[in-house]
This record gives sequence, C-alpha cells and structure tokens, in this order.
Amino acid sequence: MRLRLRLDGRRPRRWHVHLLRRIAALPDVHAVEIDARPGPDAWPANADLLFSLEALIHRLPRLGAASPASAADLSPWPRAGLAVPDLTVDLCGDVAPAGGTALWQLSFDGMPGEAGLLASLLAGRAPVIALQDGARRVATGRTGTERRGVMRTSFDDALMRTVSLVSAALAGRDESGLESVRPGSAAAPAALPAARVLTRTGGMLAHAIAQRLYHLCYHAPHWRVGWRRLAGPDVIDLRRHPEGGWRVLPDDGRRFYADPFPLDHRGETWLFVEDFVHAVGKGIVSAVRFSADGPVGTPVPVLEEAHHLSYPFVFVRDGQAWMVPETGSAGTIDLYRATAFPGGWVKAATLVSGLVASDATLVEQAGRWWMFATVRDAAPDAPLGSGSYSDALHLWSAPDFRGPWTPHAHNPVLVDVASARPAGRIVARGGALIRPVQDCTEGYGRALALARIDRLDDDGFAQTVETRLRAGPGWPGTRLHTLNRSETLECIDGSARSPRLRTLLGRWGIFH
Repeated sequence: MRLRLRLDGRRPRRWHVHLLRRIAALPDVHAVEIDARPGPDAWPANADLLFSLEALIHRLPRLGAASPASAADLSPWPRAGLAVPDLTVDLCGDVAPAGGTALWQLSFDGMPGEAGLLASLLAGRAPVIALQDGARRVATGRTGTERRGVMRTSFDDALMRTVSLVSAALAGRDESGLESVRPGSAAAPAALPAARVLTRTGGMLAHAIAQRLYHLCYHAPHWRVGWRRLAGPDVIDLRRHPEGGWRVLPDDGRRFYADPFPLDHRGETWLFVEDFVHAVGKGIVSAVRFSADGPVGTPVPVLEEAHHLSYPFVFVRDGQAWMVPETGSAGTIDLYRATAFPGGWVKAATLVSGLVASDATLVEQAGRWWMFATVRDAAPDAPLGSGSYSDALHLWSAPDFRGPWTPHAHNPVLVDVASARPAGRIVARGGALIRPVQDCTEGYGRALALARIDRLDDDGFAQTVETRLRAGPGWPGTRLHTLNRSETLECIDGSARSPRLRTLLGRWGIFH
C-alpha cells in the first residue's frame, strides 16, 4: 500500500514523526509520503503561549508530543508527488474525496485538526477520536489523561493515543475491535485572546499554590480500604453500595492502603493491599488476616521490590497462591508464587515485558486464560511509554496462566478512558462475565463501573457498561476505583484526607 499523510506544514509536531515511524514499520505499507502544505489556520492565537506558561508553572518536560518537529525530523519521508496514493490519511480535515484513492479523516469530538482537540479539552471533555472513511467509522476511542485541567499534558496524551489508534487502524486491527463511543457535541475552535490566557494563567498559579498548601497540610493522594462481611448479595448483584455501608481498614496516617484483594486459602481469609508509605513514595504489598470480627492486627509487608508495586492480583491454582502485582514502573508484567503463605513470594515468570501496563487482571474462560491491562503508548524518546495510563485496553491469551502469553491481534481492543482500565477480578454472573472497570473520565479513580463482556475471542472483544458507582452516602470521599470479594469478605477503596499534623503528633505520642 502506498500511503499519504496529510499534516499541517505550518505546525509540524513530534507526534507526526512518531506516527510516520509507526506507519513506515507496518508490513503492508510499502511507501509513505507526506503532504505538508499549510493547513486551515484554525489554531487559536496564544495557545502556544498557554502551553509554555503551563510548562513553567507545572514543571512539565521540555519535549512532548505537541513539541515542534524540525525539517530534519521529517526528512526521511518524501513529499507528495503526482502519483495517486492508495490511501490518504487526513489529519487536518481539508482534503476533498477524489476518485481512485481512499480517504480517512481524523476528528476530535466531530471537529477536524488539532484546534478541534484543544477546543474539546478547553470545554472540559474527554475527547472522542474518530477516524472516518466517509460515513464509515474506521476507529473511535475516548482518550484520557491523568492531569485534567493541564492543557499541554492533556493535549500530549491525546495526541499519543491518536498515534496508537491511527497506526492500529492502518494495521487492520481496529475495525471490529473498538467499542463505538459517541462523540461530544461539536463546537467552534476556542479562541484564546491574551486576556483569557492571562486569566487562565492566574488561575493556574492560584491552583498550583493551593495544591502546594494542600500537600503541606495533607498527604495526597491518600486512599483507604473499605470492607464488609458478606451475608447476602454483593455489590455486583446489588448494583449499588450496601445498606450497611463499609468499615474502614485503619491506617497510621503515614501510609495508605489501596487496591484490596481478599483471598481464601487454607481455611483462612487474607486481605492483600498496596501499602504506600508517604515518606518513601513507593508501594509494596502487605497482607492482614481477617477473622469473623475483622482484621487481626495491621497489614504486614509480604512483597517488596526496588520498583513500585500495587494492585496485588492474587489467586489460588494447583493448591498454591499466585500473584500478579502491578509492576509497570519496571516495564513488565510479572508472576509471583508464595513459598510461605501469606509471605515468601518469589518471582516465577515475567509474563510480558517492554511496556507500561496497569492493573493486569487474569480470568480463565473455557480452559483458556485471558489477561486484561491498560497500556501506555510507546514513543522512541519515551521507550516505556507516554500518554495516559488508563484509556487503552490490551488483551493477551495463554493455555496456562504461566504462559506463554500471546497479544490479541486487535490490540488495543478498546480505547475509552471511561471503561478500559481494570478495577478488580472478573466474575461470572448469570452466564456472563462481569468486569469491574475504572471510569476516569473526570480524573483518575473518580468512579467505578461494571461492564458485561459480550465478546472475548481471538477475533474481537466487546463489552457493555451496565452500572456506574460513585463515592457517596455509602462510601465517603471523592474517589472509588477497586472492587473485589472472597467467599465471605467484600472490599472497595477510595480517597480520603490524612492531615500531616496528625501524623507528626502521632509520632510524638501526642495524638492517638
């Protein structure tokens, strides 16, 4: 296939280079050329000034997907000639359909070009990326970010996800794999007069100062685990918080507990959690035994590595306890086995490597194992990933949980910040598989959703979100992002406040 990429020559950016490199590596693409004429001048005045001010205030990296690309960066690819390409991918929205060539056009919430993306972000939306061939949808996805409100970071994250979406579509992997998501309402590109930039800058400074003061007074984020004894329907059956609410697993204020995974093993119930000590800034895995009355003591460390650990996905197989904790900062998905349960964990295998994966979750279905995780995109200048952690779902399958694991042919099978990232074990209900997922549309861990898996095979994946749960009367705080259960114990987690003064007074024995 001979492919032409239409980009705005007025503002060539690094994401264009990332996309060109990705396209050129595809086996079915034999030639790539670029049409770099100046595009429609819809880019808001002072938008680049806003990005620069944000970079200073928030201490952002110097280079990102939206950073300018040089002529040398684009030099490996020839400019468009007279020959008609087999396919044109239009990133600007200004190419008219012509006979003899296919045309795919990119839009963000129904608006073409980067100005459309910025307008959507300024309106506070999670933009829907759409790649259209006339009226036919080639691929869509709702992109996200972990730093909502910071335009440059949100813009960079969306552009890197656009790279993965477009390149996957060109590889033929997205046509049946991505869930159809509805774009937001189209709007004219946002104007950014100098006065508005100054107003936003003042707001950013005030917010940055407020955040700094908040962090001086409180440990943030500070997650807490909620638990309850099961004597009836669980949350997946109730589709709401239980009437009796949740009891909180106590912490000492110097650490938080998150990502609760209860496990029944050898006649006892144990709860495994991420144990994050604020002063260290790194998570480990700890465990505490539960009796009929609740936790017996406090969680004790059972697994620590040089890198951060969280989301301790534990399960029992062949009479032994196994764990797949999140090890994204190491660029791997690893399997551990307990040699002295609940401790004595030793690495048994590296299941997948060379990627930043979040919250790997395994399920066995019809004698076959499947693994779910969200994955950051990969860029040459950020080998372990860039972009959002939460919006692109990847699958792998294996004959055994030890591997070998094969990536799904349609990865990413779903791009949706509202329903991609795992939030706990997948459970069977009424002949269907129900998958707890994180809804990060309004920020990381803001809400929890329950999705029914409609399709899971080598040729595709589909799910339907049936229920959304938020923090509220049944669970105080502002966040909710994990749901798990054993036979007799059900757990969730969410955010809370932990005053630093309380921690200091506790250390001095003044406050208990």
